[in-house]
Amino acid sequence: MDIQQQTIFGERVPGRPVTIYFEGIRLSAREGQTVASALMAHGFYAFGHSRNLSQARGLYCGNGRCQSCLVTIDGIEHVKSCSTLVREGMMITKYAGDPDVRREMHEN
Repeated sequence: MDIQQQTIFGERVPGRPVTIYFEGIRLSAREGQTVASALMAHGFYAFGHSRNLSQARGLYCGNGRCQSCLVTIDGIEHVKSCSTLVREGMMITKYAGDPDVRREMHEN
């Protein structure tokens, strides 16, 4: 599930292989790949669970605006997997909460 040839940009040179962990499962990825694309390439589409809607959360907009793809990376919650690049040894877990958008808006 990786684009090797693109009409406008030509051939894509893949980044070096890295190892990441999702829920304790060892996965392979490539530098330059987002966390969301690496997880989806391995068949993981649910990145968390919405308590408010009682349904799985995962990639929705793909550009960092909707907060549906939030995960916890190396102990840091509320990380957008669609705009975060993988790095060697990254520990990723599902995010079980719902972001408090109103609180975050008032803090800024």
